[in-house]
Amino acid sequence: MAKKKRAKDLEHFIVDFLRKHRNTEVPEDLIVNTVRYTGGQLKTLHKALQNLQETGAITRTEDGILKLGVPAETPQAADTGKISINRHGTGFVQLEGFNEDIRIPGKKLGTALDKDTVRIRVSGNTGRSGRTEGKVIEILQRGKKLYVGTLSVEKGGSCLIEPDEKSAHVPFYVQPGNIKGAKSGDKVVFSLVNWIHPRSLPEANIEQVLGKKGSNDAEILSILAENDMISAFSPETEAYCQQIPEFPSEKEIAKRKDFREELTFTIDPVDAKDFDDALSISVLENGNYFLGVHIADVTYYVQPETILDQEANERATSVYLVDRVIPMLPEKLSNGVCSLRPDEDKMAYSCFMEVTPEGNVVNYEIVETAIRSKFRLSYEDAQEIIEGKKHEALSEPMAHLTKLTDTLTEKRFRENAIDFDSPEPKFILDENGVPIEVVLKKRFKAHRLVEECMLLANRTVAEHVDNLREQTNKKITEDVFPFFYRIHAEPNLERLMQVAEIVGVLGIRFDVKKGKVDAKMINDLVNKVKETPVEYTINDLLLRSMAKAVYSPKNIGHFGLGFAHYSHFTSPIRRYPDVLVHRLLKKYATSRPSYTFGELLTQGEHCSERERAAVTAERDSIKLKQVEFLAGRIGEVFDGIISGVTDKGIYVMLKDIYCEGMISMNELNDDYYIFDQKRHCLTGRNRGRTYKLGNELKVRVEDTNLALRQIDFSLAK
Repeated sequence: MAKKKRAKDLEHFIVDFLRKHRNTEVPEDLIVNTVRYTGGQLKTLHKALQNLQETGAITRTEDGILKLGVPAETPQAADTGKISINRHGTGFVQLEGFNEDIRIPGKKLGTALDKDTVRIRVSGNTGRSGRTEGKVIEILQRGKKLYVGTLSVEKGGSCLIEPDEKSAHVPFYVQPGNIKGAKSGDKVVFSLVNWIHPRSLPEANIEQVLGKKGSNDAEILSILAENDMISAFSPETEAYCQQIPEFPSEKEIAKRKDFREELTFTIDPVDAKDFDDALSISVLENGNYFLGVHIADVTYYVQPETILDQEANERATSVYLVDRVIPMLPEKLSNGVCSLRPDEDKMAYSCFMEVTPEGNVVNYEIVETAIRSKFRLSYEDAQEIIEGKKHEALSEPMAHLTKLTDTLTEKRFRENAIDFDSPEPKFILDENGVPIEVVLKKRFKAHRLVEECMLLANRTVAEHVDNLREQTNKKITEDVFPFFYRIHAEPNLERLMQVAEIVGVLGIRFDVKKGKVDAKMINDLVNKVKETPVEYTINDLLLRSMAKAVYSPKNIGHFGLGFAHYSHFTSPIRRYPDVLVHRLLKKYATSRPSYTFGELLTQGEHCSERERAAVTAERDSIKLKQVEFLAGRIGEVFDGIISGVTDKGIYVMLKDIYCEGMISMNELNDDYYIFDQKRHCLTGRNRGRTYKLGNELKVRVEDTNLALRQIDFSLAK
């Protein structure tokens, strides 16, 4: 029986090997050398080859070359999807026509890895979970370029990588000569070389050594690699940037609207270095405001199809981690050449808008400019001026901006924009990157002032393209005259109904009628929970019910902002979609074609995916620092609020540091607790004690897990 099983395994291996090398001639000797069989074992190998030839699965030429044949049995129909594999090695694939994901047991994964695009065969069977099950029959496309794990060098010299749980579910092996100087216990970034057969280990190629597992750099850089990001730019890109002049020439400035003598200024975080945008404002004789939003002209320096453009496109966005920024553009451009630093001549792309006191844009101009920022303000600096601190040059412009942006804010919410307030933790780090304090970021009126100016410019630019279409002899559709929009679909009704169910238990009415939802209903709920213990929890639930904003040439409007036309124009140093928008606008200004509709569809999918990866990386870096912070406070007691209830336990958000952990069912040992899914609570069967959303309680930090970025609490007595 064992011999039959070994022969069958060999048959699978041979077919997989030939499939992987279908474009290469594979002699029989290569198979023999690959499996390293000798003596009596060769009989088993030859028997497997003979069986495959008899069934037509492979063919053998006169020269001994093996090729894939056509199996005697007709393959069943198969479906295609992206697979997600959890830490236990079980896969799940979402398919159209199925209400839930298809479960792929570990033994039926084949050589699939997390996020791969696979062909599966649905068996129709259901396992103990009650889910429909299937089997992976082909890997169509690998989902990840990079993986992260810890290298282990064994006594015999063999080298294995144990992947982090977010990377892969199986260990990889590395050729000893290919470890790039890594030592046992080092975190490494690696790529997949090949995986021939499920019974073998996949082979890895080490791309980058991050440092000792547990060190700040290693853990932060691991987060990047988990999301297919590397911090360093290629030497070729860096060399290209060195050739770019630091400042624009007078010859180039002469081609532009020269705005250098006018008062412009920037408002950014105190530690910012990449200044995308500057502002200017004055009041016209008719009483209207003349607002200028001046954006770094990145496209002047980042030309299409250059190595710089290729790398910027691939990254698609800057990534803001807790202790560092991974820029989309090399530092020479992001912090230097393109950044609108004070007292330096800079190339800009400006949107000038004439705005009535009621907040309506009645005239505008979008034009290439040269500017010279006069002041660099932090949000704190700007807030002081807003609150009345005298500034010889900026007191009057800031008063105009404050009055205008207050009007714009009121107008937006009157027209049903949604306003969520989610706190952001800020970490005070020591010299080793270890968090020693957590505070919530302060939000000033100055933040809202800048946001309103950027929103108005983004909206005006998008409406400008629609105006261009209308001005042609016959209206040209977006298929012919495409643009790159930031769009946001309506929320998921089922999820909103779940939110209604949850808040209903708390005595809060949220009427979601089937087939009808509007921003006013959502804003009403946000206002009802404002300054209550459940404010941030309900806001978070509402955010999760929302569709994700994405990039696309198909304009469906922006539900969250309440805009029919909206694009991203104001941050080309850190967002590639803004680069595309600048290029489109410049081409259309000269009546020349630019990107096609299909090209923008592809770019929209890519930029949206990279944005999601960046958000994940940013959140993971925050969670990492929260875990590190509480790792040094095991046993300490904190005030918390129940932010979620499941059959596995209670999620608790700590009040002061906005950090979430879990009290597992095992810790609730004073009674037998039953999970009520309809009321979203746990109730003790004997004593009747209930834990529900919004309950305030004291918790003790029991344990932390840096690798999983998890925090365990217990109830404090």
